[in-house]
Amino acid sequence: MPSFDIVSKTDMTEITNAVAGVSREISQRFDFKGSKSSVELKEGEIIILADDALKLKQVHELVITYVTRRKLDASALDFGKEEKAAGAMIRQAVRVKQGIEQEIAKKIVKAIKDSKKKVQVAIQGDELRVSGKKRDDLQDTIAFVKTLGIDQPLQFVNFRD
Repeated sequence: MPSFDIVSKTDMTEITNAVAGVSREISQRFDFKGSKSSVELKEGEIIILADDALKLKQVHELVITYVTRRKLDASALDFGKEEKAAGAMIRQAVRVKQGIEQEIAKKIVKAIKDSKKKVQVAIQGDELRVSGKKRDDLQDTIAFVKTLGIDQPLQFVNFRD
């Protein structure tokens, strides 16, 4: 029985390279001269420290730019709340999404079932397994899921006949 998996994986090596590029640019840019702004990667989260809200916004744009330059989807970044840090600075944690969250998985499963496609969908941890009798049904399902507009990058892997 043909099947495939729907997953959401972000290449952390590329995220590391993007953060290094942002740090390099912050140290070289004229508008960041004398600023204590910084970006670092800790345990799957990007920690942004900025002097004020304007610098924080500029660092946001840099992070998004460098992530897209690395051929990653910027929707994999989940910007958290701004918090006060020592010395009148602003700190923000940016979570890098890995895996499909339970509520998004349920939304995808419900949408596929409501579309009356002749496939079965099973949630397996942080990924989905879709199986059906015909390869065409699976390809139709892939096209359908792409049109759902999920705010997370999805990959369709492990296609087996």
